[in-house]
Amino acid sequence: MTVRVRIAPSPTGNLHIGTARTAIFNWLFARHHQGTFILRVEDTDKERSRPEYTENIKSGLTWLGLTWDEGPFFQTERFDLYRQAIQSLIDKGCAYRCYCTSEELEQMREAQKAQNQAPRYDNRHRHLTEAECLALEAEGRKPVIRFIIDDNREISWNDLIRGKVVWKGSDLGGDMVIARMPETEGEAFGQPLYNLAVVVDDIDMHITQVIRGEDHIANTAKQILLYEALGAKVPDFAHTPLILNQEGRKLSKRDGVTSIDDFRNMGFLPEAMANYMTLLGWTAPDSTQEIFTISEAAQQFSLERVNKAGAKFDWDKLDWINSQYLHKVPANELVELAFPYWQGAGYEVNLEQDRAWLEQLAKLIGPSLTRLTDAVKESHLLFGETVIYSEEAMAQIKQDGVKEILEAVLESLNNHPELTSENAQQIIKQVTKTFNVKKGLIMRSLRAGLMGELHGPDLIQSWLLLNEKGWDKTRLQDGLSQI
Repeated sequence: MTVRVRIAPSPTGNLHIGTARTAIFNWLFARHHQGTFILRVEDTDKERSRPEYTENIKSGLTWLGLTWDEGPFFQTERFDLYRQAIQSLIDKGCAYRCYCTSEELEQMREAQKAQNQAPRYDNRHRHLTEAECLALEAEGRKPVIRFIIDDNREISWNDLIRGKVVWKGSDLGGDMVIARMPETEGEAFGQPLYNLAVVVDDIDMHITQVIRGEDHIANTAKQILLYEALGAKVPDFAHTPLILNQEGRKLSKRDGVTSIDDFRNMGFLPEAMANYMTLLGWTAPDSTQEIFTISEAAQQFSLERVNKAGAKFDWDKLDWINSQYLHKVPANELVELAFPYWQGAGYEVNLEQDRAWLEQLAKLIGPSLTRLTDAVKESHLLFGETVIYSEEAMAQIKQDGVKEILEAVLESLNNHPELTSENAQQIIKQVTKTFNVKKGLIMRSLRAGLMGELHGPDLIQSWLLLNEKGWDKTRLQDGLSQI
């Protein structure tokens, strides 16, 4: 079959994780069927839409590896198409002008509320005569355009995720507004609204499957009626589960982070994010497989394996997946990824001049990283001439005999202008023999003097890195001055 799917974000905010997950499912479906993935920007909300949000959406999708085949298309550039569709619906008797004021609509809602009825438009202007319309316009009223919804109609579709879904026309809130009031004189009607514009776009772009969040299910029932009224083939629909927080509520800004930029700044890799979001509601045929690229996932993807229930967001699992990717990143690439975080932490380091040293550092700390932000924490003991001593480290270097041990290490360093792993091991062995103490005491004392902590990355490799910068002697001398 020919597959054409789309992601249609609204540029009223940064790319949300829910929108990104929907984009991933659409992309996977398209790639699995060698179909077309389209980017459409639904920017008809003039007050809230911003160009910077459009750029954020595009950059976020690109960062995740979700390249689109057509677009981006912008709804604000397609108003003529929507106006033609609205006029066609009016001409067919499927839509009409409604002159109700906001005060009248509010009174209607209050009356319904007093009778414990669900709020809905009572269709009072559905059958206005031309004379009645002219009389209302003479009062200075401007009309919205409403689409007729038959209360007795039953709307059903075979959802590709949820199976058969049925809605009653009487549950859709009365005749639906599809265009606002005209803003200027001479306009037949004003700005088209979401349900009309999305249907016209999907018809024009020959969309075959509409894959979107379950919060659109009520819209789907209304939109099916519009497809039919416009004489178009109704696409297949698939409604994905919502992303939930740990309490089972829809993930929101109250949960801390929701935009793809947030996750990017927290040190997650795009491959890991795409991998994790693929698993937010979908299970691979081999349910034990959790690590895969989105290209690998596309080969196996099917909507039949998308869950109906909400997908709980699991930070621990995201961290684990991210760590699996991070641990495979070569040192030269890890330096590039970690450098902005080192720089942001104020570490004095030059990417070009210090690259060889930084690559050794990356090899040292790489296996310990869960997020890229951890590069700061895992390497902070290795930057700079001076060191801040923890209470444990200070207690260690003030132990009896430790001063002499550190002085002996310093003296040995003068005999090794270029320190190697073998030299470092030899120095430790010689000092252990000279003072007739256990190797553990030497190692703890040396770590305390060099790092200011009793715990951290491999001591020998850390020492070599400090030595390359000439910081090991300075730190040991500083430690001795504390005793």
